[in-house]
Amino acid sequence: MATPRKAPAIKEFTFLWEGKDRGGKTVRGEMRAAGENLVRSTLRRQGINVTRVKKQRISAGGRIGEVDITMFTRQLATMLKSGVPLLTSFDIVAKGHSNPSVTKLLMEIKTDIETGSSLTQAFRKHPKYFDALYCNLVQAGEQAGILDTLLARLATYKEKILAVKKKIKSAMFYPSAVLIAAFVITAIIMIFVIPTFKELFTSFGADLPGPTQVVIAISDIFVSYWYLIFGGIGGGIYALLTLWRRSETVQIAMDRWLLKLPVIGEIVKNATIARWARTCATMFAAGVPLVESLDSVGGASGNYVYRSATKKIQSEVSTGTSLTIAMQNSNVFPNMVLQMVSIGEESGSLDSMLGKVADYYEEEVDNAVEAMSSLMEPIIMVVLGTLIGGLVIAMYLPIFKMGAAV
Repeated sequence: MATPRKAPAIKEFTFLWEGKDRGGKTVRGEMRAAGENLVRSTLRRQGINVTRVKKQRISAGGRIGEVDITMFTRQLATMLKSGVPLLTSFDIVAKGHSNPSVTKLLMEIKTDIETGSSLTQAFRKHPKYFDALYCNLVQAGEQAGILDTLLARLATYKEKILAVKKKIKSAMFYPSAVLIAAFVITAIIMIFVIPTFKELFTSFGADLPGPTQVVIAISDIFVSYWYLIFGGIGGGIYALLTLWRRSETVQIAMDRWLLKLPVIGEIVKNATIARWARTCATMFAAGVPLVESLDSVGGASGNYVYRSATKKIQSEVSTGTSLTIAMQNSNVFPNMVLQMVSIGEESGSLDSMLGKVADYYEEEVDNAVEAMSSLMEPIIMVVLGTLIGGLVIAMYLPIFKMGAAV
């Protein structure tokens, strides 16, 4: 017997319409439908005399980032708490957003809800933007009837995580930009300036000082192989970033290496613990069972070492081991964290204690980033001064030597 073919999905578009109701009053709105004729016939059945229908064009827009999702979560939580209906809230947020890609995403979710899907089901269709943690919290809010509260808690969680990431990125941006600029300036000096001095020194017919010979030799390498140097560095960075995104082995190695770096490793570790504790506190406070919460906690930590440790913790907790002992067995959490978690388990306020752990380590990250930023500027100035000053001295040594001889 032939298997019936699945009917192809009908593509719908958003149409803006204008018309007059039975009382002659001008009304406007929008509707998702497969075509303009369907919009007109639907409105006629509602007693609206349609005067204009226009298909809304939504441009491709920019990339949807974590900031966009965080802002949407906060706006949706605020509107629901104010008593605005869910679909109306989506309309307001979507139309008021400056990124057309976000508008398109929110309208798709709204359409799914209109066709009978729950908010959680609609979010789960877009895992790129709404991860398991996000969907689990929304589901807990829908089931308990406290969606606005959990969305507000989720927005706070995402805002705090974003703040930590932003501080780390800002601390790393300045030295990275200065080092790149220093390399480019040095390369320009080596390729264009040093060869001029080399021609001048050749006419002297005397032996050059050791530092000058070293600089000229490096300059010759830059002049002869500049395309290989720039291409190799650029290609190496691109290859590393590509492998970091696509290769799990490289990600694991980089995560372990980052934790071992001096100064930066401690900041990364504190930020990871802060994310781990904040996620666990948010999930547990939302009423999600601890074992289920740990599914999302490991991934949200952002580091393979802690993700792997969380899986072991989850396995031990599921067999009846207390969270404190399971965390102690993982050997990745400081004593202070273990003591706070132990107090939380004994007092029945685990979410509160984990929240305090997250607050403490977020403050530690703030202080470490601020201290590193204040120390980085003089260190960079010393490095640049030594580099540029060394080049200048090496180039002027032969001239000083000639002056002394005269």
